[in-house]
Parts: sequence; structure tokens; C-alpha cells
Amino acid sequence: MDYLEKARRVLDIEIFELQRLRERLDDNFSKAVELIKTSVEARGKVVVLGVGKSGHIGNKIASTLTSTGSPAVVLDSLNALHGDLGMVADGDVVLALSASGETEEMLRILPAIARFQVKIIAVCGDANSSLAQNSHVFLDVNIEQEACPLNLAPTSSTTVMLALGDALAMVLLEARGFAKEDFARFHPAGMIGRSLLLRVHQIMRPRNALALVAPDAPIRSVLKTMTEVRAGAAVVSDENGQLLGIFTHGDFVRHFQSDTKIADRLVGDLMTLNPVTIHQDKLAVEVLNLLERHRIDDLVVVDDHQAPVGIVDSQDLTKLKLL
Repeated sequence: MDYLEKARRVLDIEIFELQRLRERLDDNFSKAVELIKTSVEARGKVVVLGVGKSGHIGNKIASTLTSTGSPAVVLDSLNALHGDLGMVADGDVVLALSASGETEEMLRILPAIARFQVKIIAVCGDANSSLAQNSHVFLDVNIEQEACPLNLAPTSSTTVMLALGDALAMVLLEARGFAKEDFARFHPAGMIGRSLLLRVHQIMRPRNALALVAPDAPIRSVLKTMTEVRAGAAVVSDENGQLLGIFTHGDFVRHFQSDTKIADRLVGDLMTLNPVTIHQDKLAVEVLNLLERHRIDDLVVVDDHQAPVGIVDSQDLTKLKLL
């Protein structure tokens, strides 16, 4: 048995069905987006309803909608008629998922949902089904073939349904002007959240952990200062505290290869002038961009007067889970 060939067959069938879905997208999709957008902007929500495998897909769609700024809840079909309908409110949008559009548990709930002032978006594979006929908008997810070799297990049908849910969520994201900063507020524990919410002064090594030296300091003493604060770089400033340059451990190694008496030379003669800096109040995400763009390991942090107040060591970003 050729396992790889059979796996490719599964993927080919699902890709074919996704292409069919893409080709038949029409104004109904735009209407669905507008219904949800209008509801959410009026402080409503999306109530996602599905049974069986469609229910699993519904959970994922609801999660994606919520995390991208369109609040969504999942209505359990078994408990809906026993109190859970309390989560439905006038002004909400119901996103009902069913491959056939004739799922018994769902059809029992529709009359109760119809008592609310809600809009129903049917995501199913039959425009003539009971679900489609009792909805305000019909989104067609019909398929020609499941990827299952028996044409029984929900495979292509769930893939198409999930992809359509992703399309709804992502178009809504753009339509509502949802930005990276909004995403970060909803994902504060993730890398994106940390990098977009944290400020530079929260991740830098503070001034008391800074190897701060004068330009007339010999390299020997500069290395000692760097060792004392366990820093890979020394920041050089003048008598007024203004930034002059930076001298890194890498600079020492490079100069030592051509001058073994480097220890007695002055750091002002060997430092890198006008080093890359970042203001202490900038977002941490900008640190990542600067380090990558300039291919450096240490970034000097300055205040409003361009005086060094700290340093960001790229090694610290891993501990902070920013890399």
C-alpha cells in the first residue's frame, strides 16, 4: 500500500473542494459579514450552533471570531432548550452549521431561536434544506466528495466549513479595523502580546546594570567593568552623560587579533560611534525589528535627552519569551 499516494489523494480532494468553495462565493458572503459587523458594533455577539463534527468546527470558528475582535459563544444543542438559550439576546447573529441542513437537534432549536430578534446565517450544503429555508443568509458549503475512501467520514465537508469560518473571521477583522495592538490585548500571554504591550524600559537592563564608561578609560578597565555587571557591551558617555559610542566583547576580540596590546588603548579610540539606540518608552516589538535589521546583539536605550539609561541584550529576550 502506497501511504504517501493515499495521503496526497486526501489532500487533493480537499483542495478541490476548497477551490469549488472559492468559486461560488457570492453576495451572500458579503451580507453575512455585514450582519455580523452590524451586530458586533451594536455590542451584540455571534452565537455559533452546530451538532457533531459541525459542532467541533463551530467551536474553532467561535474561538477565532472571539480572538479577532468579534465576540462569539457556542450554544450547546443538547442544553439549548433547557436553559442555555439564555445566552441568546436580541441583536445577536446566529451562525448555524450543518452539512445537510436537516440535523434533527438543530431543527428543534430553530423555532425557539426565532422568538428572538436575531439574524440567522445558515452554513450548510443544501439551499433547499430546512435550515437554509429558515435563515436570513445562506452560505453554501456543499461538496461533491468526502476525502474518506468510503465517502462517509466528514473530511472535505468539515474542511470547507472551517475554511469558510476563517474567511468570515478574517474579513471581519479587516472590516472592523482590528489591529495588531488589539490582537495583543486579547493575547497578553503570547509572544505577540508581550512584544506589543511591553515597553522598552520594562525589558531593558537598567542603568545600575549598565557598563557605563568614559572615553578615556583603558580597555583593561572597560573589560573589568563589563565583567562586574555581566554585560557583553560597554556604553561610552561624556562628562555630561551624553552617549558617545559602544564597545562590545565582539569588538575586543576583533581588535585583539590585530593588536595584542589592546588592553592599554583607550576605549574612545576603538568604540563604535553613533550606535543604534531606542527610546525607553518605545514598544518592545521595535527592539526585535532593530536587532534584526542592524544584526546587532546589544541595543542602547536612551531618554528624551539622548542620555543612556539602559541596554537591551538579545540574550534577555529569550528569557522574556520575546524570541
